[in-house]
Amino acid sequence: MRESRPRRRKLDVVVISDVHLGTYGCHATELLRYLKSVKPKVLVLNGDIIDIWQFSKNYWPAAHMRVVRYLAGLAAKGTQIEYLTGNHDELLRKFAGTRLGNLRIDNKLVLELPAGKAWFFHGDVFDVTMQHSRWLARLGAHGYDLLIVLNRVVNFLLQKLGRPRVALSKAVKDRVKGAVNLVSNFEQTAAGLAVEGGYQFVACGHIHQPEIKELTTPRGPVTYLNSGDWVENLTALEYSVEGGWQLYRYADDVAMQRPAAAADAQDQAADAPVAELLSDLLVEFQLHRRAE
Repeated sequence: MRESRPRRRKLDVVVISDVHLGTYGCHATELLRYLKSVKPKVLVLNGDIIDIWQFSKNYWPAAHMRVVRYLAGLAAKGTQIEYLTGNHDELLRKFAGTRLGNLRIDNKLVLELPAGKAWFFHGDVFDVTMQHSRWLARLGAHGYDLLIVLNRVVNFLLQKLGRPRVALSKAVKDRVKGAVNLVSNFEQTAAGLAVEGGYQFVACGHIHQPEIKELTTPRGPVTYLNSGDWVENLTALEYSVEGGWQLYRYADDVAMQRPAAAADAQDQAADAPVAELLSDLLVEFQLHRRAE
């Protein structure tokens, strides 16, 4: 007898960012499990979903393609997907304003929610390094990816020794005063611009620091939200009319700590040859040519 799947949680809005598909640090398998556990009306992909900076044809695991295939399926089945560009997928900015069925590509988004107006954008516009030293930002991205790989090796060895896991990149950030100040300045800048624009909420990504908090500005208060990432923190933002904004943490989800079910036929379809996959994705997005 086939095991029934758990009921998905219905939500009005889900926000994820900084997935970095195509890199060693990406937790694509965990992200897919999470996506299958929720049923949002609107899914906001707030930048750096595919890491075009570090993309390599030699590294694109099946788990990463399964995420892409699943997102395409969600759009085909009616979920509104808003893909907002970030710095690692900035090549998509030339397609801002493009709509493919239920998928829209843009640089920013405003949603009118019962709790107030929410403004979404990735946040790399505040990054001075991005604006003036692009080569340095790219070098830092490669160094960060290397640190993540090293972190996985260290945690594997610690697990064998029965020791607790460590987060090397988080430890580095916490010990660098400049990094702490950068996060604070990022939050205050986003909050200030949001208040000036008349928004009650501002949601960003980019800095890999999941957060929900009220910030006070000279023009008034605003709720600052950051969806974190799927490299270190494995977090998302969730909104429902009944519960308001909540910060989801994969590590705190008891259901996600249970053994994962075997990949079903739909997942395994993502392991097909690339040409066949692209054809299927075009069908998913309803872009195939109609019979004349």
